Amino acid sequence: MKASRVHEPGEPRDVLRLEEVADPRPAPGQVLVRVRAAAVNFPDALLCRGMYQTKPPLPFTPGIELCAEVAEVGEGVTTVAVGDRVIGGAELPNGAFADYALMGADTVFPAPDSLTDDEAASLFIGYQTGWFALHRRAGLREGETVLVHAAAGGVGSAAVQLAKAAGARVVGVVGGSKKAEAAAELGADVVVDRHTEDFVSVVKELTDGRGADVVFDPVGGDSFTRSTKCIAFEGRIVIIGFASGTIPTPGLNHALIKNYALIGLHWGLYRERAPEYIGEAHARLTELADQGLIKPLVSERIGAADLADGVQRLADGSTVGRLVFAPTA
Repeated sequence: MKASRVHEPGEPRDVLRLEEVADPRPAPGQVLVRVRAAAVNFPDALLCRGMYQTKPPLPFTPGIELCAEVAEVGEGVTTVAVGDRVIGGAELPNGAFADYALMGADTVFPAPDSLTDDEAASLFIGYQTGWFALHRRAGLREGETVLVHAAAGGVGSAAVQLAKAAGARVVGVVGGSKKAEAAAELGADVVVDRHTEDFVSVVKELTDGRGADVVFDPVGGDSFTRSTKCIAFEGRIVIIGFASGTIPTPGLNHALIKNYALIGLHWGLYRERAPEYIGEAHARLTELADQGLIKPLVSERIGAADLADGVQRLADGSTVGRLVFAPTA
């Protein structure tokens, strides 16, 4: 089969190599799948750079989120059958940027019939992250105001749609006019281009000085720091990641004085500590997709020849919506 593999850490454009390799075989508890589509995520870029918290043995194939068809089940797997159309997370080092990938049976879920392969491939990580952040961690309530950073990106776009589906008012922060158009298409009530506007003043004006009840922050850096200036009384800042490359040092005295909460979300930890919640979230996300309330915004479909460049563009922050790899593209 063909697979894009990393032999040494570096920039995705430089280290992702398309190669001919043997088909992987499923171990007990694993499933071999034929990849139909794989969403490109920021962690894929970090994996290429050797900067992700998980460091698979070299060489490895990135691609952590996919829609696929079950080709073979390993020993002890009874929850899926050959031919099932599924979504979930790939098991590195045999990731989804290939013709075939391996998945742990505990991360295999039915693909919603209401979504195409490209859309379904983008439903798992971003929307699960958004669901856990907004509902399980932040306890989002109808009518609250949610400030979403990187609102046109992978997890940010999911958070916009999920917040709207929950009856919240959404302020999306983006960088550039094309991303602003995408955030508006996703349903954000107000879109702020950080290149030309100050989201702090926009939020304060929109809420009559109260501030945002929930901040969804996958960026860190200055986005986090400035969010503390427009967080509401009893507001919640959910820390998703640090796409800016800067991990901020919060002033805990400020959180105390303004009476807001800093909440971390490491979604992957739920697979280890409470996997039943992932299944529950998938069921709810499927319902929302079937009702037309959420739908991943797939902006580009690429094949193996363009994959390295695509992962690089995502790493550089120049993509809009979801970038999806398809072996047949």
